[in-house]
Amino acid sequence: MAYWEQYRDREKKLFRQWLVGLPAAVVFGVAIAINFSSGWYKRATYIANSRFNPMILVVAVVIIVTFMAIFTKRHKWEMNEQRYLEFKARQEGDNKEQEDAAKNDD
Repeated sequence: MAYWEQYRDREKKLFRQWLVGLPAAVVFGVAIAINFSSGWYKRATYIANSRFNPMILVVAVVIIVTFMAIFTKRHKWEMNEQRYLEFKARQEGDNKEQEDAAKNDD
């Protein structure tokens, strides 16, 4: 809880999410490139070789990698933020119940 209170704004920044999520997304992009270059589906390979522009593949992989990096880290941030808010609400509710119980005892 204390860590998230201190670093939640830093973790929300788009550049940081991209930077932290980049290694996993690059693995995904490399898998796409290997799949494309392996030629396991012959018909697709023939069609791709007849009208293939390598720059399009590079741009597509970069877009996919960027999307995956940001999306996965943003999703993780949202999940952590939701847990934090739930714990905070529960903690405030417990504190209020204790205060009410203390007032009733007086």
